[in-house]
Amino acid sequence: EHLDFVGAIEHIAGKAGYQLTYTTGGQSKDRQRSKQLTEIMTQAVEWYHNRLLTAPDARMARDYLRDRGLSGDVAREFKLGWAPDDWDALSRDIGVSIDLLRETGLGFINKRGKPQDSFRARVMFPIFRDSGEPVAFGGRILPGSQDPAKYKNSPETAIYAKSKTLYGLNWAKAEIVTADEVIVCEGYTDVIGFQRSGIKRAVATCGTALTEDHVRLLKRFATKVVLAFDADKAGQGAAERFYEWEQRYKVQVSVAHFPQGKDPGDLANSDPTALASAVANAQPFLGFRLQRVLDAGSVTSPESRSRTAEQAMAVINEHPDTNVRKIYAGQVATHVGIPVVDLVKLAERGIRKPTINISAAPNSRRSESAEFVVLALMFSQWEIIANWLSEALFADEVNRRAFLSVAQAEGNVSKALELADPEAREVLERAAVADVETQPIREAWNLLSAAVRRELAHRVTLSDPEQIRVDRSARLLLENLEVPTMAESSAEQLLGWLNLRVGEHE
Repeated sequence: EHLDFVGAIEHIAGKAGYQLTYTTGGQSKDRQRSKQLTEIMTQAVEWYHNRLLTAPDARMARDYLRDRGLSGDVAREFKLGWAPDDWDALSRDIGVSIDLLRETGLGFINKRGKPQDSFRARVMFPIFRDSGEPVAFGGRILPGSQDPAKYKNSPETAIYAKSKTLYGLNWAKAEIVTADEVIVCEGYTDVIGFQRSGIKRAVATCGTALTEDHVRLLKRFATKVVLAFDADKAGQGAAERFYEWEQRYKVQVSVAHFPQGKDPGDLANSDPTALASAVANAQPFLGFRLQRVLDAGSVTSPESRSRTAEQAMAVINEHPDTNVRKIYAGQVATHVGIPVVDLVKLAERGIRKPTINISAAPNSRRSESAEFVVLALMFSQWEIIANWLSEALFADEVNRRAFLSVAQAEGNVSKALELADPEAREVLERAAVADVETQPIREAWNLLSAAVRRELAHRVTLSDPEQIRVDRSARLLLENLEVPTMAESSAEQLLGWLNLRVGEHE
C-alpha cells in the first residue's frame, strides 16, 4: 500500500478490528475528527453517485458522460455523481449538522441564514486519498450552463490539502509501483481516459500546478514521472523546480507530447494507440524544452543560427548538472553548425551569471515568476500571507516596489494601485486579476527559501567563524522548512535571519 508509518498502523488495525489509542489527547481528538469527516464524505459520495445513476433530473448528466465516452460502468468504477440544481438537497438528505458540512466543504450558511449545498448542477468527481478514503470533490458544469466556473473544487479542509493530494492515486498506485512510472495529468477525465485505455498508472493534480509535496508523495511509488499536460506553459521557474526535484528526490521527469488540440481524454476516445505511443515516447523535460526552441528557431543564415544557439543554450543553462549541459550542447552544435566547444564556453559564461534575472526578463517571464504569484496572493489572501513576507524576499526591483505598495495598502487593490509607480502598477494590475489557486503560506515560504539561498550564495567568501556558524544554521533551517512539524518555526527564524542580513547591506 506504500503508506507512511502511522497510516500503515491504522490500516492494519482497521483490518484487524483493533481499537487504536493515541499518546496525546489532542492527537486522538484530531484523528477522531478526521475519521468523522471522511465518513461524511463517504455518505456524500454515495448520495451523489446514486443521484447520477437513478434520478430523473440527472438524465442530462448521464447523456453528457455518454457523449464523452464515459459509460455507466465507468461511472460506477470511479463513483461519478450528480449534484442536483437544488439549494439544499444534500444538506437535507444526509442528516449531519451544518458545522460538519462546512468543515467538509459540502455546505455553508447563505445570506438568508439557511443551509445551502456547495455543489449544484454539476457532475461530481470524488477525490480519494491514496489509501482510499474520500476527502474532496471536483464538480463540472454541463454544456450550456450559465455558471462561468467550468470546474468547482472543494476548499482545503482538515482532511484535504490540494498540494498533497492526487486524483486517481488510490486506483493507480499498484500499477505505478509495478511500472516504476507515474503519469501526471491536468484533469479528472484525463485520468479516466488513461484507465479506459489500459494505462492504469495516471493521476491528476486537483486544480493546482505540480508541487514538491506531490513529488515527495509520488517518490514513494515510482522514480519516473511523465507529464501528460501542456508543458509548453512551464516557464523558467517551473523548469528549475523540476530539475531541483530530480536531484533531490532522484526522479526522472519527462514529457509526453500529444497532437495539437488533443488531451488524453480525447485520445482515449479517438485514438488509444496514439495515447500509449505518446507516453512510450516521452522526452526528458530538458530535451522537450530544447526541441521546442530548435523547432521554432531558424538556421538559414549565420545570424539566425547564432540566435537559435543562444536561445537553446539559455534553456540548457537552466539545468544544474554540468555533464547534462555538455551532452545537450553537442545536440545543439549539430543542429546549428557551430563547434560544440564554442557552445560549451557560451554555456559556462551563462552559468556564471545569475540563474534567475527576472528584472531583465520580459513581462511574460515576470508574470510567471514565484514573486508574481505571491503578489497576486497578497490581494486575495492578505490576512493569511502578510506576516510571512518582507521586501527582502523580492529579487526583482519592480516586484519589490510593487510589494511595498501592496503592503502599505494592506492588500487593498485600489489603494495599492494609487501608491504604485507606473512600472509596479502594471505588474499589480495583472496580479489583481490573476487566477491563483495554491497554498499561500507555502508559496511565501518557497519565496523565502529562494531569497535565503540567494543571500547564502553571496556570502560564500566570508571567513569570519561566527558568520560561518550563523550561515550553517540558516542552511539547516532551510532543510527543516521541508519538514511539516518544523516548517513554521524554521520560516520565522529564516525571515528574521534574512532581514538582518539584508539590513547589513544597507
